[in-house]
Amino acid sequence: MSIVRRRFLGTPLAVAAAGLAGRAFAQAASPGVRTERIVVPFAAGGVQDILARSVSNELGTALGQTVIVENRAGAGGTVGTGYVARSAPDSGTMVMAAASHNIAGSLYTKLAYDPQKDFAPIAHIGTADYVLMVHADVPARTAAEFIRHAKANPGKMNYATSGVGSATHLAMAYFNGLAGIDVVHIPLKATGEAINEVISGRAQAVIAASIGALAFANDNRVRLIGVTSTRRSKYLPSVPPIADSGLPGYRFDSWFGLLGPAGTPPAQIARVNAAVASLLENPVILERLDKQGIRPQAMSAADFGKLLAADYVRMAEVVKASGAKID
Repeated sequence: MSIVRRRFLGTPLAVAAAGLAGRAFAQAASPGVRTERIVVPFAAGGVQDILARSVSNELGTALGQTVIVENRAGAGGTVGTGYVARSAPDSGTMVMAAASHNIAGSLYTKLAYDPQKDFAPIAHIGTADYVLMVHADVPARTAAEFIRHAKANPGKMNYATSGVGSATHLAMAYFNGLAGIDVVHIPLKATGEAINEVISGRAQAVIAASIGALAFANDNRVRLIGVTSTRRSKYLPSVPPIADSGLPGYRFDSWFGLLGPAGTPPAQIARVNAAVASLLENPVILERLDKQGIRPQAMSAADFGKLLAADYVRMAEVVKASGAKID
């Protein structure tokens, strides 16, 4: 399946995440205080952006430093991620990374950095699954019904994503590839924008993380028809797994965590890792993550590195099965 085929919309849409519209991309740093920087490689309103802003203040307090969040969107997250790869190892620059980080290594035929070799694992935060959301006019209440409708209408439906190469893109491209259907890709800049496209009916489907979909569970303009995990989600217990409702073998979820440039000093990694671990015991932070559909899990930097290596192999298999490639 070619990912070159795409349609672009001419009018930017409002970000769906409440409270983020008009918010500055970076918070001001206090003079005289060392600054740690969390780069979000996607636009404001997406999963990684909201997660970074959910923990930045408390992380700064735990570190005794200022932590700012900076959005550097573009090219499916590779612009901001590449910026971090090129940053000085002792600069305090990190990327809020997710599944799209490893996806890029197999999806792009030309990538200016190596997702494994050019980064140092710092701190794992948690994992999240995704959900297939369709517009209410789509005659489907299960993944099987969606697949049947798509096969009867090849090339007539669209799916929206947070950008070429993003996790929302690969999750749906993988779905399409396994199902053998032709649904046209509409790449946008943020998950909130993609959800807005489905709400409006300009796109018929989106696979979005729970953070972007929970607020629409009872919205009669859309329908949530399948979660991407292999078991029911605690956040959407009434929604069956896609693997059980039409597409056996389908699974897509995402880790979230902080990565630094390769060569980041071990002492710096240890400090941030310990600070994140303490945050994941903070009831305030845990409540925020729960509301975002993220299952928290602290782990050592070494264990996080093992997770990244295993996930890199799995995502290569997902990309191959999807048929997706970007030159």
